[in-house]
Amino acid sequence: MTSTVADRPELALADDALILSHRLGQWAGHAPVLEEEVALANIALDLLGQARALYSELGDEDELAYLREERAFRNCQLVEQPNGDFAVTLVRQLFFSSWQELLYGQLTSMPLAVKAVKEVVYHRDHAEQWTLRLGDGTDESHRRAQHAVDTLWRYTGELFQPLPGLDVCWDAMRSGWEKRVTGILDRATLTVPDGPQHGGWAAGAGRQGLHTEPFGPMLAEMQHLHRSHPGAAW
Repeated sequence: MTSTVADRPELALADDALILSHRLGQWAGHAPVLEEEVALANIALDLLGQARALYSELGDEDELAYLREERAFRNCQLVEQPNGDFAVTLVRQLFFSSWQELLYGQLTSMPLAVKAVKEVVYHRDHAEQWTLRLGDGTDESHRRAQHAVDTLWRYTGELFQPLPGLDVCWDAMRSGWEKRVTGILDRATLTVPDGPQHGGWAAGAGRQGLHTEPFGPMLAEMQHLHRSHPGAAW
């Protein structure tokens, strides 16, 4: 992969979508109810479609998805976090899709963004409704939802590191995202983490190719079949 491709903002957006798609796909056969099995699979397919469209603008999509090493991926650390329980998955989706909706809403000159924002509105609404149900539900569902917020909040700061080449007002994005998400959390009777024990707004370094421990095993799982049968045609 050339340094030119590595520096393109489309690569980071594609990697975000691909990795989160794979994480959601891991729920196949394990979702709590059949309806959610279908919903999570559909969201995963939407994200996979976004990733393919972006990769195809940069080069060979299979090579970019399956033959790069860990340090070559530019996804944010939020999307690579393990699924955990259902609350973790839905809060992760709420944080990411709320960001993606605001981002694509600004990228009106990007054909993919114009199409994908319609999908992302559904992704965000699905996550929002579940966050409200879990947060304002039973004592146990509230506890799990709050744990998910506490665990994942530290990874959200990285979403607002500017991606050179995108005409986006990142400060406005950040304030808009925070207002929207904290409003949802408040309605769900959940609180925003505060203090160093939760990492605050500390940004990760996924955009620079530095990933968290769970990413390596996930990448190996995702790439195993393609690497085991190089050049295979199906």
